[in-house]
Amino acid sequence: MPDDLEIRLLRYFVAVAEELHFSRAAENLYVAQQALSRDIQRLEERAGVRLLDRTTRRVTLTPAGQTLLGRARQLIALHDATVLELRGEARSLTVDVVGPGLTPSLVLAEARRIAPEVEFFARFHTGGESAAPQLLAERLDVMFGRLTGSYGELERREVRREPLTVLLPEGHPLAELDAVPVAELGRAGVCFRAGDHVTAGWEHAVLQLLSPLGIEASGAHPHVLGADEVAQHLRDRNAPILALSTQPVVPGSVVRPVVEPVPLYPWAMYWRRESRHPGLVALHAAVDRLARTEGWLDQPEGAWLPRPESGE
Repeated sequence: MPDDLEIRLLRYFVAVAEELHFSRAAENLYVAQQALSRDIQRLEERAGVRLLDRTTRRVTLTPAGQTLLGRARQLIALHDATVLELRGEARSLTVDVVGPGLTPSLVLAEARRIAPEVEFFARFHTGGESAAPQLLAERLDVMFGRLTGSYGELERREVRREPLTVLLPEGHPLAELDAVPVAELGRAGVCFRAGDHVTAGWEHAVLQLLSPLGIEASGAHPHVLGADEVAQHLRDRNAPILALSTQPVVPGSVVRPVVEPVPLYPWAMYWRRESRHPGLVALHAAVDRLARTEGWLDQPEGAWLPRPESGE
């Protein structure tokens, strides 16, 4: 039928929508820019709506384009998974989600809902710099976190700007506050190395936040891992622990948001540039939906981001 949406055209649309730049998308697809532009126009004609607004300076998604992007990724994932199954080449996707219950785990749960035909395997407790070599060596397919080094063979997309919270022992004076100012963390001897979310990228970010308070990495203790150990650490030290809003419940603690300013942790997703696995497409669709419905990329006025994500 003339209004059928071909998988090839949907692939081209997703490439342009991700780059918001025809030249870069054409390079990634190994096609001529002029041919790519014609195919996007053909897709718009078949869909009966404009999907992209183009000017000489920028490309943006229309509301219809934003709707199609998530659907297109789902259709591509289902198509590719079906082809692999028919060929007997179905392969699982291994995803490093850093720790149970954290933002990457929420993305993976949504991807499994979107693409139930794809087999995902979750890995925990690596993330960031320690997972990147495994990703490059193809022992891992996707990772989440925040890389501070340069990895030219990996692609990256921002997933969430997650607010920071502070875990406090029950009865701690700061627990009486509805929210804890950053300055109070320094006076209370805050800990930033306790929790499954702690990676090199995390430390690089929070030390930028805490260094003006005189807190440095040299005086920090070894990494504390797991809810039980974090709870023990909280009891032993009777001091605040800096965490994320998705921090799983820790017995004996209360959680308060951090303010003045509101610090945000920039989660990102990384994958090998050549990957076309349908599970990766489903992860992109999951990020799209969660960012749209949960406001994951919203930034409150006066919020704080680390460098280089802050652009400073």
